[in-house]
Parts: sequence; structure tokens; C-alpha cells
Amino acid sequence: MANPSAVCNGHLHHHHHQKQNNLLKSGISKKNGITKGMTKNGVSNGTLYKKTFIEHFEQAPMYVAVFTFVGFAVGTIFGYLRDFMRAWGLEKRNIAAEREQQKDFVPLYQDFENFYTRNLYLRIRDNWNRPICSVPGPQFDLMERVTDDYNWTFRFTGRTIKNVINMGSYNYLGFAETDVNALKTVTIELEKYGTGVCSTRQEMGTLDKHVELEKLVAKFLGVEDAMVFGMGFATNSMNIPALVGKGCLILSDELNHTSLVLGARLSGATIRIFKHNNMQSLETLLRDAIVYGQPRTHRAWRKIVILVEGIYSMEGSIVRLPEIVSLKNKYKAYLYLDEAHSIGAVGATGRGVVEYFGMSPDDVDVLMGTFTKSFGAAGGYIAGRKDLVDFLRTHSHSAVYATSMCPTIAEQIIRAMKCLMGLDGTAQGLQRVRQLEKNTRYFRRKLHEMGFIIYGNDDSPVVPLLLYMPGKIAAFARRMLEKNIGVVVVGFPATPITESRARFCVSAAHTREMLDTVLNALDELGDFLHLKYSRYSKSSHPELYEESRLELED
Repeated sequence: MANPSAVCNGHLHHHHHQKQNNLLKSGISKKNGITKGMTKNGVSNGTLYKKTFIEHFEQAPMYVAVFTFVGFAVGTIFGYLRDFMRAWGLEKRNIAAEREQQKDFVPLYQDFENFYTRNLYLRIRDNWNRPICSVPGPQFDLMERVTDDYNWTFRFTGRTIKNVINMGSYNYLGFAETDVNALKTVTIELEKYGTGVCSTRQEMGTLDKHVELEKLVAKFLGVEDAMVFGMGFATNSMNIPALVGKGCLILSDELNHTSLVLGARLSGATIRIFKHNNMQSLETLLRDAIVYGQPRTHRAWRKIVILVEGIYSMEGSIVRLPEIVSLKNKYKAYLYLDEAHSIGAVGATGRGVVEYFGMSPDDVDVLMGTFTKSFGAAGGYIAGRKDLVDFLRTHSHSAVYATSMCPTIAEQIIRAMKCLMGLDGTAQGLQRVRQLEKNTRYFRRKLHEMGFIIYGNDDSPVVPLLLYMPGKIAAFARRMLEKNIGVVVVGFPATPITESRARFCVSAAHTREMLDTVLNALDELGDFLHLKYSRYSKSSHPELYEESRLELED
């Protein structure tokens, strides 16, 4: 076992200063940087990529951006008008307000900061937080609700909307299911252990089920050891601060999930942002970090850690892992890979982006993932070298303060993972992975042919369809629900102001009939709402874009 005092200074800190000095002595040349993953015609360039890597980020026509800004401007003007009417008692004031007795106090409630929420979001609030009353499988049942005060409050009608096609849940492999035979072992563990542990991992919360699951996760990923946590979000936010701290540098993709952002901020490390999936931007930051060191003192950084995701849940893009690994090896940095959306969803056997690119798990220093997407459960894991995991067992905030994972949930993950690995004696897991790949490519290809602008990688089951204009967000979601299709729509501030979108999540459990029903509805609605903005020829072989098109502008 690693020396605790040495690990406390950071498992990711082996001979970093010496490596930095050697790198400076050898010289740094931009022309010796990373080879491109794709040429213009989509053929692999160099030896980094073993397969074609195609992503789409088509820009909409200029008039779309103009009308999008006009839509927000009109909504803002009417928002100020309604605020004026509320101030003069001409319209009922439903929003929170300071009490008259506290008018001379420092305000607890900043009225202007909620301008967007009360005047723009509330107009279309009925499209979010819809309550369901069934398992979120390929179809679900929805509790109907209506509003009598323009979305300030809702009331249930008592009616249930049955068999809504679910295009919004992260049920990639279809393990969100209620089949009695499939859940037999889960039921047994529920009767044996109950619903919770009520203790932390460091006290009395480590059970045999946790040990079994951690061994299985390590075997599944092909690493030395793994540790599981009861909450996926906290897996990032509570463990990153244990690995890095003051004097360390975090290089974070600009589109990283909030859990990664929060963990980086809580760590106290210096954070610098690179453009999404842009290797030139990342290499510039790495080179500057090596050359200039820490601000003011110019001492070498204790650690340099790159934070990235496997699949980005808003863009549908896949991390350019071969290039990032090459960069981190070149500059002697460390890599923290969040596979929340990619584990189970990509790769020949569902082992994530590492397998997708034909790489070794040893190429990544910290492997993180969650069980909430592909495994139909909850929680997350961190995996890698044994001394890394041993260090986290002692120093992780989640291990010290958070309740252990429910053993029943652990059994559900074990069931799903054994199915993926073929340890249940069937090939069902592999069939699910292949079906997801088929469904993803079919759904994306059809949307391209119809003329929609969709973002992301051709192999990503996260499919963002661009809506752009704020008025179309509500119209799209409401009309899709009328057709018994549940979708997720996303707008500003969760996305850039000009890039509102619908986000589809393809599942292995979706049948071809379900997907065709959704596609037919989209084709009809795309014509009705004028959503087919793509200027590229409609073909079963979508046009490939130059890599410069993939890079977001400053």
C-alpha cells in the first residue's frame, strides 16, 4: 500500500518538477503538436485515431440568429412592462418580495436577478418538471396538470397520459425496467438489507455488496481498483478536492458538467478554461503552464490536471481522447475523465470512450463514471490505480460524510453490469449495446436527411436538435406531447442565448416503430415550425465538415 503521507501530497504528483524541467530543456515546438483526428474527407490522419471521428456543429443562417435576438428582446420589453404594472398594482404580484418592516435592511431577495425567471421562464414553465408515475423506460405515464394563473402554480386533473414515448431519459441500455424476472435478485437484496444503510463508508456503511460491486467495476473497466459512491454528482464534487488543492492547476473544458465545475472550485486550485474539444486551446494552456508556472512566484505547479467528459450531455460530442492523452503525456499532466454519459453507451462492449477509441484504461489517470444513465440505478464510481483508490477511501469527503450506497441499488448495478459482461450466461448485454448503436445512427441519419441541424458525434446517443428561437421552445414541447411524445427542451441560460434546443436521448429499448413515430412527428412539426435550418444537402451520407468548423470561436 502507498505511503499515506506521500499520497496525501497527491497521488498524481510523481516527479512532476523533474519532468517539467526535462521538457523545458528539450524545447517545445508547436509544429510537433498533435495530429488531426480527421482530414476533410473523413479519413483518419496519423496513428492517433483507429476509426473515423465525425462531429457536426453546423451554424444556422444569419436570419435565424437575428430573429432569435429579436424574440428575446421582445420578451424582455414585455417583461419590463409587466414589472411596471405589478409595481403600480395593475397586475397581481405573485413573486416573492421583501416585507415592509424590512425595507431598511440589506435585501435578502434581489428582485432584478429574477427578472428572467418571472418574465420569460414562467411563460413556458409548463414544459419542465412534468411529473411521471411509472418507470422511465422507453415509454412512461404522465400525470396531467393544468394552470389557472399562467404557470405560477399547477393543479392535477386526475388524468394520466398513458404510454408517452420517452425521448428524454438517460436510459441508454434500457435497464430502467420493471420485469419481475430481471429484478428478482434486486428484490431478494431489498428484503435482506432494507432500503438504506444510514452510515458512512468509513464507519459502519461498508457492506459485502459494496465490496462485490467495487471488484466488479474494476474488472469491467480493466483497472486495479474502484470505489463507489451513493451520488453521481458528489462523486465529482467531493473527490476532486481530495485530489488537487492550492498550488495545483486544473484545465477544464468550457462545457464540463456543473459537478466538475463545483469540484474544481471547492478544491482551491487555479482553474483555466479551454475551448470545447479544441486541442490547440488546450495545448496553449499546457505550454503556458509549463513555461510560466504559478502566478507571481513562477514556481512549477504541484500538479496539472485536465478535466474532460466522455460524452457532453448538451452537445452530444465525444471527447477527442487520443489527442488529449497524447497532449497529457507530452506535457506530463494528469487526466480526469468523467464517463457519466459514455460508460455503457459507447464502445464495442459498452466500456466507454476508452474502448471506443481502442485505448488502454492505463492511459487515463482517474476514471470516473455514474450508474444513473446506462445502469438504471444511482451513484457513481472512481477507478484507476490501487494507490489512488486507497487514498480516496481515506480522504474522500464523500466517504467520510455521505451515506453509503443503498445495497439494493448496488445489486441493480451488479445485475446490469454482469449482463453487459455476459456473466449472466446470456448475450443480452452485448445485444443492448449493439441495438443502441443501431438506434443512434438510424435516428441521427434520419434527422440529417430531414434537414434539421443536430449537434454532436455520429455515435453519440445524446442528440441535440437546434430550435434557436425562444418562442419555438414551448411550441415544440407542447405539440410533441400532444402527439404522445415526451421531449426535453433546453434554453438560455443552460445553453448559449442563440442555441436553444431539444435534447433527445436514444435508448436500446426504443423499437424501430417508436423511433419512426417520433421521426414522423418531427418531420411534420419541423415543417410547421420551420425548424429545418440545415443548408447542407439531404443525404444518407451527411457532408463532413473541416476540423476548423468544430472549433468554437473565442
